[in-house]
Amino acid sequence: MTKGNAFDPNCPTRLVLDRIGDKWTVLVVLNLCQGPMRFTQLKDQIGGVTPKVLTQTLRAMARDGLLTRRVFAEVPPRVEYELTELGHSLRAPIQAITDWAEEHVLQVMASRTGTLDQDE
Repeated sequence: MTKGNAFDPNCPTRLVLDRIGDKWTVLVVLNLCQGPMRFTQLKDQIGGVTPKVLTQTLRAMARDGLLTRRVFAEVPPRVEYELTELGHSLRAPIQAITDWAEEHVLQVMASRTGTLDQDE
């Protein structure tokens, strides 16, 4: 397979960008970089995500090869999610974008409200 072209409207690269550009995917990756986690742990760490949306996100990420879902034969069953090698490869770019967002959030919010001085 050759390298994709994000500017080609027919290229599946756009599907990949949709996946990794999703806010819930970003937050799942950041959390799972620390190691495997259970669903409830992820939900609690992420905050603000509904169980349905988190389930959809985890399923899509597993389908795309970014994480694995491991079921332990226990009562009640225990399920853990863990990043694959491909998923771990997202850590650096996602961390860079997260760092930028945290550093510039006040400027962005000020721009939205029109309170940012034009000379700043």
